[in-house]
Amino acid sequence: MTDSNDRGYVYEPGVEPATSPDEREFDWRGWTLVGVIVFAFLVAPAVILFHPPDALPFFVAYLVLPLLPAVLLGFVAVWSTTR
Repeated sequence: MTDSNDRGYVYEPGVEPATSPDEREFDWRGWTLVGVIVFAFLVAPAVILFHPPDALPFFVAYLVLPLLPAVLLGFVAVWSTTR
């Protein structure tokens, strides 16, 4: 049994949600996120794979260089979902 003072989610008929569907449309922020996803998952690994950096040590070339697009993806994902 649950307590009557439970503060969980309760559906109330006739009450509108806080965000309307108009605020959740896929706009330029969404396309920016898609572009960064393509860059982080396709372009950056392809550049490292087909043009490996010779002047950099192994640690930097294969661990730090892929980390940069991942951090960029994280920042853009948070930025695109906050309004």
